[in-house]
Amino acid sequence: MFSNLNAEMGRAKLSIKSLSELTGINYETLKLKFRGVTEFKLCEMVEIKRKAFPDKTLDYLFATDETGSEEGRE
Repeated sequence: MFSNLNAEMGRAKLSIKSLSELTGINYETLKLKFRGVTEFKLCEMVEIKRKAFPDKTLDYLFATDETGSEEGRE
């Protein structure tokens, strides 16, 4: 669903579990959001960006596969 976020997590060797621990967002909640069952709240997106990927943009990290985005990678 969020291919850029997944790719950045892979590069950083971050699992959903470790992202949960880093951000304080419940693990089960994150799993649902990554599968597209529920949507990310803005505060959750900001927390992920701030704590895990401060050098990336929200637009880049949370671009959906339908919209795609190569902007903001660096």
